[in-house]
Amino acid sequence: MTVLPDDGFSLAAEFPDATRQQWQRLVEGVLSKAGTAAEGPAAEEALATALEDGLATRPLYTAEDGAPDPGRPGFPPFTRGGRPEGTAVTGWDVRQNHARSEPRKANEAILADLENGVTSLWLTVGERGLPVDSLPAALDGVYLDLAPVVLDAGAEFEAAAQQLLRLYDERELPRTAALGNLGADPLGAAARSGDDDSAGPLAAAAGLAVQCAREYPGLRALTVDALPYHEAGGSAAQELGASLATGVAYLRALTDAGLTVEEALAQLEFRYAATADQFLTIAKLRAARRLWARVAEVSDAAPAAGAQRQHAVTSSVMMTRRDPWVNMLRTTVACLGAGVGGADAVTVLPFDHALGLPDAFARRIARNTSTILLEESHLARVIDPAGGSWYVERLTDELAHAAWEWFREIERAGGQAAALRSGLVAERLAATWEDRRADLAARREPITGVSEFPHLGEEPVHRDPAPAAPAGGLPVVRRDEAYEELRARSDAHLAATGDRPRVFLAALGPAAAHTGRLTFAANLFQAGGIEPVPCTAPETPAAAAAAFAGSGATVACLCSSDTLYAEHAEAVAAALKEAGARQVFLAGRPGERREAYRRAGVDEFVFAGGDAVAVLSTVLDRMGVA
Repeated sequence: MTVLPDDGFSLAAEFPDATRQQWQRLVEGVLSKAGTAAEGPAAEEALATALEDGLATRPLYTAEDGAPDPGRPGFPPFTRGGRPEGTAVTGWDVRQNHARSEPRKANEAILADLENGVTSLWLTVGERGLPVDSLPAALDGVYLDLAPVVLDAGAEFEAAAQQLLRLYDERELPRTAALGNLGADPLGAAARSGDDDSAGPLAAAAGLAVQCAREYPGLRALTVDALPYHEAGGSAAQELGASLATGVAYLRALTDAGLTVEEALAQLEFRYAATADQFLTIAKLRAARRLWARVAEVSDAAPAAGAQRQHAVTSSVMMTRRDPWVNMLRTTVACLGAGVGGADAVTVLPFDHALGLPDAFARRIARNTSTILLEESHLARVIDPAGGSWYVERLTDELAHAAWEWFREIERAGGQAAALRSGLVAERLAATWEDRRADLAARREPITGVSEFPHLGEEPVHRDPAPAAPAGGLPVVRRDEAYEELRARSDAHLAATGDRPRVFLAALGPAAAHTGRLTFAANLFQAGGIEPVPCTAPETPAAAAAAFAGSGATVACLCSSDTLYAEHAEAVAAALKEAGARQVFLAGRPGERREAYRRAGVDEFVFAGGDAVAVLSTVLDRMGVA
């Protein structure tokens, strides 16, 4: 073996350093070939991807794109983690949710989870889940000194908390051995229900916090749940800002009740959504810790008290009802992002979450997602693995600033309770969701299995219905909702007639000319539940018309290259109209031949970036599909 001398030798020593300007010039050349003229920084910006909150992901990050020093893991500002050892010793807390209202079935599911890798329980209690008085039956056989219990009882948090505390006493569990969180979250409950009377519940939550601080050192009393804002369509910065405002409101209430700032901070746990955008999830959790450390600092807390306790939950907004199996992939990426981002506890929602109550198979896959990432991928063995990434550090910094501005606006409006009552929070979240909904409709944000590559022949998955969510407060949105409405119309048509609505795809010319647009059109129409009937390379317009007449379709779409469109599209469109087509589409942008195609019978043009939902809704209307 040859040992190189320790003299600063570098394998790159003979190569000159590349500059950003050199890279930009190379980008300019590529863009010019694509018909885009941009120079210098503009060339770089042309490749940037816009995110919400005015942020963007740029194509290149270097040491020039610096961010403030994130510190060390376990030390302020806690960007790199709340503990010096991170999750490297035991991994993150694998916390699974249970919302069944039948105590026996809930108990079976709870014990199965605990026996197979789950380390804590998140119980939905009250009108959205398990009845409060059924807690003892649901927790029968659970070692409460080993398995922390986190309650989520909405407006019934006080009754649920007292029931759990009584259970500890009945089982003669030492109060020092009780673990978990009583889950009081009056402002989160108000956000979900629209109840504007939070003063009483806030005082009750503060009373529980005092009791926990004095008698139950292993219990926290309050949860700052940011999920209502995420589930209403909010952005990452809006989710963070709302959580900060809520946390500050709770700090004020708890210190007014007699706790020190350090004691009050120790009573809070924060819950955030983890999405399939792994880098945004990582940055969000890191930014949340940094922001909360700043709140603790200006509250004159001891430095170590500012470490935020985090519970990450895979996003329900991203879960789809069609092709739900793809949700397994989404939750795996989200779980990875949560783990790398430093979450203390992670909940992976079962893949059938959007369909109702999960079955045993779905729960097993959900808990095994964390197990594989921890035990086989060794994801927790490195502390803050994303730390030092120029991209992640810059995104964390930018997201923290955007969230802080939203938090300050809420505070100027009188705090979180006032901002909820006035409608400020709802208004801002709705505006953000409206922008995102436009991207979903245009498929700029694709949904695999729904807006892209849908499978019309899939067998539906049925589950027991879940309890209804509270009504009257912030809405609950899903990415697939517009496409789900279209697919439901198609399903109703299938049930009534025995067939799905169909579209005839006239693929002109050889495969090399039509395959791209044929695939595009087939995916587009299937996203609305419309079955494509392809006809490849009809020899004449008459042949295309005859094939259309026998297809059972009532609308048609031409698919080919621009060159072949110029030669054949007008004749084929006219023939299809004469054969009875109610509507004729052309896949692609028409350019200067738009009016000629329209005169020949082409009604609409479909292309990437167009409003797919509007097109599909209009097509179903033309077909008479209710």
